Amino acid sequence: MWQSISEQISAATGETFKQESRTAVSGGSINSAYVINGGQKSYFVKTNSAQRIDMFEAERDGLTEIAKSQTVKVPEVICVGSEGSQSYIVMENLDFHGSQGGNSRSVEQLGIDLAHMHKFTNERYGWYRNNTIGSTLQINDPSTDWVAFYRDHRLAYQYRLAAERGCKSLEKRGELLMSKLKSFFSAYNPPASLLHGDLWSGNYAIDSGGVPVIFDPATYYGDREADIAMTELFGGFSQRFYSAYDEVYALDDGYRARKVLYNLYHILNHFNLFGGGYSGQAERMTDQLLAEV
Repeated sequence: MWQSISEQISAATGETFKQESRTAVSGGSINSAYVINGGQKSYFVKTNSAQRIDMFEAERDGLTEIAKSQTVKVPEVICVGSEGSQSYIVMENLDFHGSQGGNSRSVEQLGIDLAHMHKFTNERYGWYRNNTIGSTLQINDPSTDWVAFYRDHRLAYQYRLAAERGCKSLEKRGELLMSKLKSFFSAYNPPASLLHGDLWSGNYAIDSGGVPVIFDPATYYGDREADIAMTELFGGFSQRFYSAYDEVYALDDGYRARKVLYNLYHILNHFNLFGGGYSGQAERMTDQLLAEV
């Protein structure tokens, strides 16, 4: 596989690349990750089974879609391929030695850049292809109805997976919530904004030049509040990020009520991926939302 990767890099860049060293690095819980070096060049590589090549192709297309908006920086994808039992994606290797600290001007710039990205819109919600959230299929069949899209392709799908894992009572509560979903959107019809789709603190960094970078997307077009809600799910971003975002593209007053609704999708997905206490958290969130309608 590594010989094939070197050949594909050479073909994609037009410059001969010969791998001289390879170092394993952190790549999350789904993929293996490496930095490969040769001459004066280095690249970041993620690998998985050959059956997962669609996941890498969707990641490539998601990063390309974000790059087209000319707003927030993303890594450049060099190539995607497979060899034998393995698939891979190769990207530029960025130096993430910058600070994520709350006093950093770079964090404010992330808020500004993300707000401008969310102003990049489409006529329909969803996307032209499916992708993954973690390793779970994320269905992006295009729709002109946001409530129906979020109900059918986000919540209903995850509740069904949870039922298959044995949480049938959670699915029953979910069916009741989904029947009342329109009440959260009675005076709110969001534009179909370009979303990162999986924007927690582990999926952004500041490069050595102080430029914010986002990566590992689960891209689609939807309500921008879904991105902002996830930034608050696992510890949250700096307040300077939120203030900078609001100065460019202030959130609707109803965001606080919908934040739990959007984060429910990710908690359900975490249960379906990892099990454990996420089922109880999903039940509490479902009940909280039901109490508000």
